[in-house]
Amino acid sequence: MTLSRSTLADWVGRIGVALEPLWLRLAELLRQGPVLHADETPVQQLDPGKGKTKRAYLWAYRSNVLGSEPSIVVFDYQPGRGGKYVVEFLAGWQGALMVDEFAGYQVLFRGEVIELACMTHARRKFFDLHQANGSPVAAEALRRIGELYAIEATAKGETVEERARRRKETSQPLLEALHLWLLNTRRTVADGGALARAIDYSLRRWPALARYATNGFHPIDNNPVENAIRPIAIGKKDWLFAGSEAAGRRAAMIQSLLETARANGIEPMAWLIDTLEKLPSWPNSRIDELLPLKKPA
Repeated sequence: MTLSRSTLADWVGRIGVALEPLWLRLAELLRQGPVLHADETPVQQLDPGKGKTKRAYLWAYRSNVLGSEPSIVVFDYQPGRGGKYVVEFLAGWQGALMVDEFAGYQVLFRGEVIELACMTHARRKFFDLHQANGSPVAAEALRRIGELYAIEATAKGETVEERARRRKETSQPLLEALHLWLLNTRRTVADGGALARAIDYSLRRWPALARYATNGFHPIDNNPVENAIRPIAIGKKDWLFAGSEAAGRRAAMIQSLLETARANGIEPMAWLIDTLEKLPSWPNSRIDELLPLKKPA
């Protein structure tokens, strides 16, 4: 039996509606964390009556992999990329937020939110430059940043206190030396070139880039949330566009729960089937038991 696309889409939409209370609770739990990752990716949305699509955005938020809070991924579908959407989602939240340089996040940092910058973004600019022309200056920047990541790899699995000590003793001196090297090197580089832009990016973002090393629980980069977005980026090549804003929101809710399941080592489809069977008669007071999170030992 072949099912029509409209029937399949209707079923998925109904699943999204059924799972909305779980998504709302997941977002609420996410905002209880003191450190979050955030990123956004464009998606296409059908523009009725015009025979084409328009751009919408899927905002992604992830809990801190270095913290003790549960692993949570939440996608928030919105019609645009304006900073008002992240402000609305994080309304009232206070903590440290790891983001890229997109200006939409900057309004948050005028209040009670602390900015963390992604070291991978800074590294990527030097990596691309080195790949393009073998720049020895870019190679030196990569070497220095590589030392910082080597320390993080060594500290993997350590307690927050142990990681804080290691960062204070080893990472902070290396960061200070890197900053001084960037400042001195910039004086010898002409304005306007790719190398100048790469150095300027790091210098402009320096306080937020180096902030992770002041304790043991701030992340060094935004890779965890970028990894969470990757299935969406790959999937866009197949599903192409959302049929409407409502459809996009429902899809974001479903993806949030499935990606959170993966982050917690739970098989997504098995969790989804089990949850949909339980939902009709499940009391709202016990909704946390249905969330795809690791159960306390």
